[in-house]
Amino acid sequence: MRNSSVISRSLQYLLALGFVTLVTVALFTLREELDATLVALLYLIPLGLITAYLGIGPGITSAFATFLTFNYFFIKPYYTLAVHRPIDVVILVIFLIVAIVISQLVGRMQASLAAATAREREATRLYQLSTALAGLHEDHVIAQIVAKQVQEVSQGEAVELSITGMQPFIFRLPEADQPSRPPEWIFPIEVARGVLGEIRLWRAAPALTSSEKRLLQTFASQGALAFERARLAQAESRARVLEESDHLKSILLSSVSHELRTPLSTIKAAASSLRSNDVSWDSAARPELIAAIDDEADHLNMLVGNLLDMSRIESGALKPKREWNILLEIIGSVLARMKHLAGEHRVELDVPEGLPLVPVDYVQMEQVFTNLLSNSVKYAPERSVIGIRAS
Repeated sequence: MRNSSVISRSLQYLLALGFVTLVTVALFTLREELDATLVALLYLIPLGLITAYLGIGPGITSAFATFLTFNYFFIKPYYTLAVHRPIDVVILVIFLIVAIVISQLVGRMQASLAAATAREREATRLYQLSTALAGLHEDHVIAQIVAKQVQEVSQGEAVELSITGMQPFIFRLPEADQPSRPPEWIFPIEVARGVLGEIRLWRAAPALTSSEKRLLQTFASQGALAFERARLAQAESRARVLEESDHLKSILLSSVSHELRTPLSTIKAAASSLRSNDVSWDSAARPELIAAIDDEADHLNMLVGNLLDMSRIESGALKPKREWNILLEIIGSVLARMKHLAGEHRVELDVPEGLPLVPVDYVQMEQVFTNLLSNSVKYAPERSVIGIRAS
């Protein structure tokens, strides 16, 4: 690769000297009609063009070449570098100074233009990356965009982006096995807390320029900001969910506290009546008190089970055990267990006997119908009809 760059540079110098030769031949044919001062001015035009298109090195070389050809072919005596007239010496010196200055100015202008173009290209790339990363909260999507941008800028053989931490992963472009040799370039992805990961680039030749390295390091910094922003957004979302969950728990506990006291009060009152001498063992009220204790104990057990199930659902420990069940049997068992809670309400069941089997968890579906019936009894007006229909 170094040999090819040397060859390219040599061709630039040869082109510059060839252009000077062509201009010299053209001016030589008009030597008798042109004044030496005019020839010197005409020589400055190709010098500016050479510097503008081939660079400052070929431009300076062409300035010295034109100085020699101007002296050799256009300053008397011809075909010698000797100068007899003082005015010709002044013309040659001024011509050399002007030629070098023009080459320097045009070269600097070209270098400034190239630098401005490179900065504009870098700014465009950074804007595209920032726009693509805006609002993203998934690490894999962020890694994919950053890796593609690095691949486009570097034109390397392969790019690998690895992230460590809460959800470690490796994203690779192209999506194949990485090269067997170690990566030529590594750019760390750093955040305030430390190194989050790194970008590994396989590109043996040509070597990265300083502007390319600076741009890729900026890509790594932009990626680090995007990853950090995504993790902060995820943490904020989890905190919001926990806050809402705690709020719902507080509301639920405050509403359930009264329901817990109701069966406890009934059980306590019935047990106290049975222990006292007010109710004899042969009294007709004794079975009713025992039934009340049994029913309210079941009700209390149901409430406590709901609270426990809620905690298991939030922790992910409660998994439904799906089996084929008859929906009518589930509803019938609920109605038989909760008939005492209906009070003066009338429950109407409209479930066809030919309803197909459903894949549900028997216990959880039983709990669902229990909660629905309990809420209906609690909030429905007195002596109202509670209907259960399925189709």
